[in-house]
Amino acid sequence: MGEAITTVADGAAYSVPFIIGGEEVHPQRKFDVTSPATGKVVHQSGSATEADVVAAVDAAAKAFKTWRDTTLIQRRDIFLKAAEVFERRKEELGQYMINETGCTRDWADFNIGNAKDFLIDVAGRVTTLEGAVTTTQDPKIGAFILKEPFGVTLAIAPWNAPYILGMRSVLFPIAAGNTTILKGSELCPQTMWGLCSVFHEAGLPAGVLNMIVHEPANAAAITQQLISNHEVKKINFTGSTMVGRIIGKLAAENLKPVLLELGGKAPAIVWEDAELDNAAFQCALGAFLNAGQICMSTERILVHKKVRAEFEKKLIGAIDTLFGGELDAPVLINSVAVARNKKLVQDALSKGASLVYGDVAAEESTKTRMRPVVVSGVTNEMDIYMTESFGPTVSLIEIETEDEALRIANDTEYGLTSAVFTEDLRRGLRFAKAIETGGVHINHMTVHDESALPHGGAKASGNGRFNSSGGLLEWVRTKTVTYLH
Repeated sequence: MGEAITTVADGAAYSVPFIIGGEEVHPQRKFDVTSPATGKVVHQSGSATEADVVAAVDAAAKAFKTWRDTTLIQRRDIFLKAAEVFERRKEELGQYMINETGCTRDWADFNIGNAKDFLIDVAGRVTTLEGAVTTTQDPKIGAFILKEPFGVTLAIAPWNAPYILGMRSVLFPIAAGNTTILKGSELCPQTMWGLCSVFHEAGLPAGVLNMIVHEPANAAAITQQLISNHEVKKINFTGSTMVGRIIGKLAAENLKPVLLELGGKAPAIVWEDAELDNAAFQCALGAFLNAGQICMSTERILVHKKVRAEFEKKLIGAIDTLFGGELDAPVLINSVAVARNKKLVQDALSKGASLVYGDVAAEESTKTRMRPVVVSGVTNEMDIYMTESFGPTVSLIEIETEDEALRIANDTEYGLTSAVFTEDLRRGLRFAKAIETGGVHINHMTVHDESALPHGGAKASGNGRFNSSGGLLEWVRTKTVTYLH
């Protein structure tokens, strides 16, 4: 693909292509991509057919024969070059994400910066992949253990943090010697195309990373075809728990391993000895960053009875400081997301909760916008107590004992991430050990994901781990070789 970069010159006239076997493919079937910020068609995108799936899988299978034999140094150098390309093209890449998802420039830049960090981290980490020589019970028999890539892998990444989540979905498999098909989100196909184009501009061989997108109506058929294809050996999926169950079932039916990072209902415990200014700032940021459209977003704040009133005032101040000055309300991905969040709040209010911040009845400039809302007095009879809102709403729940805090924090099917605010490290560690989540952040917001730290959930928030050295090991399997002296 070289350094050729396609740009959107005339809006809807442009159609986002696939990348198959190192070439841009422009299918006849297309669909419109609409900006949630403006309601206007940004451009079109190709929509995959069964033939496109076959072509992508065949290209990945062909490339695997040579990519698996590349040295770890060769892969490292490609990733370092890709990091340079990301930095040089950040304005262009960021604009793709803004156009398609309606996010702010700050969130787009954060995504690009993290994706670049992933590349640099994995470039330094990939050369640590190694097998082992071991002993056997018979001194005449030698043995060693190889770590080999699976082959063709499938990556499915969402729209809400497309450069971060898209990057980790393809980078770790590729680094371990696999080839990959990225099934990009239909909500941000050009963003996903931009991610893949960075790798190819950096010198990634043709077919190692392929990308297809499909219109929503074809989701079930295309996904089933990809997972059932005999060349596809492992799958990773980041997205909702509902869809994750479907992906997991399809993978199980085909006896294929799957790595899942799914939904969340992240609790933040604010204890009576917490530094309240920090707690309020971190909870506001964790709840409303990217309009709450992050799987790790703070959705329940469990605040100690003795400091609830003071914390509530500081939380309101923090929200005003961080998000109150915006001329227009934050953009959600579609009007359905706004309606879902408003319905959750209205249900809570009808059952006795009170509104602490925001106006659930406010009419914004578009149906896809909604300002932060905080609801107090939430109980388990209310839908918002259990349901992942994935939007700019957060619940305040008063607690008094550690046992009560833990009971409520763990009273959910989800278990992705959590936060604890206390000046007593021993108490913080007690909470951290007892909370049923894949990550616990003491005196920091629930939103935290970086390449050097394992990331994943418990319970219905998924299984397996992205990132870190363990993230690489997810994409190799061992082979035992013995030999007679």
